[in-house]
Amino acid sequence: MRKALRWLLALTVLIGTLGTAGAATAADAAGTDSTTDIKERLLSIPGMSLVEEKPYTGYRFFVLNYTQPVDHRKPSQGTFQQRITVLHKDVSRPTVFFTSGYNVSTTPRRSEPTQIVDGNQVSLEYRFFTPSRPAPADWSKLDIWQAASDQHRVFKALKGIYGKKWISTGGSKGGMTATYYERFYPRDMDGVVAYVAPNDVVNDEDSAYDRFFARVGTKECRDRLNAVQREALVRREPLEKKYAAYAEENGLTFTTIGSLDKAYEATVLDYVWGFWQYSLLSDCDQIPADAKNATDDAIWDSVDTISGFSAYADQGLSTYTPYYYQAGTQLGAPTIHFPHVEKRYIRYGYQPPRNFVPRDIPMKFQPSAMRDVDTWVRHNARHMLFVYGQNDPWGAEPFRVGKGAKDSYVFTAPGMNHGANVAGLVPEQKALATARILDWADVAPGAVQADPQAAKPLAKFDAKLDKRDVQREMTLRP
Repeated sequence: MRKALRWLLALTVLIGTLGTAGAATAADAAGTDSTTDIKERLLSIPGMSLVEEKPYTGYRFFVLNYTQPVDHRKPSQGTFQQRITVLHKDVSRPTVFFTSGYNVSTTPRRSEPTQIVDGNQVSLEYRFFTPSRPAPADWSKLDIWQAASDQHRVFKALKGIYGKKWISTGGSKGGMTATYYERFYPRDMDGVVAYVAPNDVVNDEDSAYDRFFARVGTKECRDRLNAVQREALVRREPLEKKYAAYAEENGLTFTTIGSLDKAYEATVLDYVWGFWQYSLLSDCDQIPADAKNATDDAIWDSVDTISGFSAYADQGLSTYTPYYYQAGTQLGAPTIHFPHVEKRYIRYGYQPPRNFVPRDIPMKFQPSAMRDVDTWVRHNARHMLFVYGQNDPWGAEPFRVGKGAKDSYVFTAPGMNHGANVAGLVPEQKALATARILDWADVAPGAVQADPQAAKPLAKFDAKLDKRDVQREMTLRP
């Protein structure tokens, strides 16, 4: 956390520059000689500071801090340092604005749209994820509008350097983030590619998830998963003894959720969802085929591999406090039922986000937030692409585009999970999606303009740079 003097200095700088942050920072950067080293140009932006530069062939990769207001409506009332990264290729190329919705990776990575357009990539850490957290933390300033305004300021600051087209993107909560940014600042980006973005419009109506689990995959696979989940609840007593020993060995505590028993059930109830979120139908042969006759260790190992018994300990929850706070105040969270498990074995059911956030942080749900975004997308989407995975539970409640939308699409990749992408779409949709992304970025070759089916990524695949990290988060974390 920042020392008081550093905070005051940052505030002084902010008060002097924030009022003209959009135009002034962009103008200052644009006024810099284009031959100036890119690092100097980035650091010429007021409020921008260097954390480190890492080498990568064909690029320059910077980890930076950017001074942001805690409250964009009252910018004089404090600041914090928000971490961003810049994967720089060339100012003559388009730029992709990537958000995960969580922490930013400080390892060079290239999102799929960045590979498609062969461009630069700016990645932003979501506010309140450590270390991008104000101190002290006023949690009421963690909402989708404030986060979108963070992106807006970063974009305005960098647009003077990266003056070509911009595409925003992200997966899961990052896809939600890109969508919310477009809703509040629809003139910033030239296109949006949102992957596997949940859209929980009515928080108390989650029957779509129950229907999903009743038909996903094959009956054989569903039966295997359901049987292991049920058996883990039937054997609660011996397996909780194993859990207690595991917790003691690893220093795990359960203050936030309330007890080891609550954490155990939450982990077990995540099991089926977790499988379909991260695994493929072909992975079902790794699930015990005869759960009733399986050993305790076999049941434990299967649940731990898919759900992770550390997830609901204080040590597992703390990193994701900002997410659970948002889920319980604006985003919503799923509630599903377990018809294959007798009621006597389920004590708590799917627990609400409130149970995963320390009690000293106040929370109040705002039901209008997601309705507003959903309505806007249906009627106003422009240059937006939503990609879902057929077997991903989070796709049970997707975004949809209506008659008012323009040049916008919702595609589903057959057989894919929470890692669904454009490359996994059927050939016709894959080509169309790629062509639209190239066009939005204004880099579509003549051959693609003449025939969209000829579209393919402009940059060659790089095994390290294009590694798709499907963050292993539990069911309540998209």
